[in-house]
Amino acid sequence: MVETPGKITLWGIEVFVATAEEQSISAAARRLGASPSAVSQQLSNLEAAMGVTLLNRRERPVTLTPAGRAFRLRAQTILNEAALAKSELTRMDHTSLTKLRLGMIEDFDAGVTPLLLADLAKEMGSTQFLLETGASHRLFDQLDSGALDMVVAADLGASANWMEVHPLMQEPFVAVVPKDAIGARDSQQALLDMPLIQYTTRHYMGRVIREHLARQKLTLAHQFELDSYHAIMAMVASGAGWSILTPLGVTHALRFRDQVDVLPLPFDPLIRTISLSARRDVLGDVPNMIANKLKSLLDERIIQPGHQKMPWLKGSLNLR
Repeated sequence: MVETPGKITLWGIEVFVATAEEQSISAAARRLGASPSAVSQQLSNLEAAMGVTLLNRRERPVTLTPAGRAFRLRAQTILNEAALAKSELTRMDHTSLTKLRLGMIEDFDAGVTPLLLADLAKEMGSTQFLLETGASHRLFDQLDSGALDMVVAADLGASANWMEVHPLMQEPFVAVVPKDAIGARDSQQALLDMPLIQYTTRHYMGRVIREHLARQKLTLAHQFELDSYHAIMAMVASGAGWSILTPLGVTHALRFRDQVDVLPLPFDPLIRTISLSARRDVLGDVPNMIANKLKSLLDERIIQPGHQKMPWLKGSLNLR
C-alpha cells in the first residue's frame, strides 16, 4: 500500500499504540502480524506527519516521549471510535465481520479452543481470526487497551460499564496430590505435612489462592512457585509436593492425570467463574453467539467428563 507522506493513518496510530504497550518494535510487529521494518516505517511516518517524536526507539525497552504520553490517550480514543463507527455502519452481524481478535485463557488450549475456531470458521467464512492466549489479567489488559475484541478469561472481580459479560462456567479449586499419598490419613493434616508447589502469585489466580489460604490462617511451606500447569503436575506426580489447581488446570496437563489424585480442598471451598467479555455494543450478536457455542463445547468436553470421573464435582463444576 502506498501512503501519502504527511498523512496520519489509522494503521499508523494502531502501530503506535501497540509499540507503546509492548515497549518493543519487534513485539509490536508480532502482535500486529507485520515486520519490524514495517512497524518502524509506520512510526516514522506518523512522527513526520505530526511533527514530533513520539517514542524513544533507541532505548530498551522503548519509552514514550512527553509528546508520546500526551498522544497515547488520544490515539486509543481514535481507535475506539473507529471500531464503533465500523460497527454502526455494518451493524456487525457475524456474517459481515472481517476480523476478530480473540483472547483465550491457556486452560482451553487443548480441548476447547481448536474446536471453537473450527466451528466459527464454518459459520464465519469471511472472518480472519487472530488468537491470543495467556493469563486472564493480561487478556483483560489487552481488551481494555483495544488490542483484543473479546476475551474468555477468569473473572477478576471487577467490571466496567463499557463491557458486556457472558458467564460461561464455574469450577472449584482442588487439591492435586501424589498418587496414594493421603491414604487413610486426615487429608488436611496430610497436606499440611507436605510442601506446597504453588501456582505463581505473579498471576491473578495465584494471588487468589494465596489470599484464600491466608483467610484460612494456613501457612504452608513452599519452595517452588511455578506458572506452568505441566511443570506443577509433573512435580506433583514425582512426589515433590502437592498443589492447588482447578479441574481445567488438571485437564490441561492430562498426561500426568493417572499419576496424581485430585481431591476436594479440605478447608473452605474456593470457586472461580470463567466468562466471555467484550466491548459493549461493538460486536453486535457475535459475543452472545460465541458464548453459546462455548457453553456447548464446555459441557461436552469439560463438565460432563469431569462429573463422570469425579462425581463430587457435580455441585461446583457447572455451566453458568
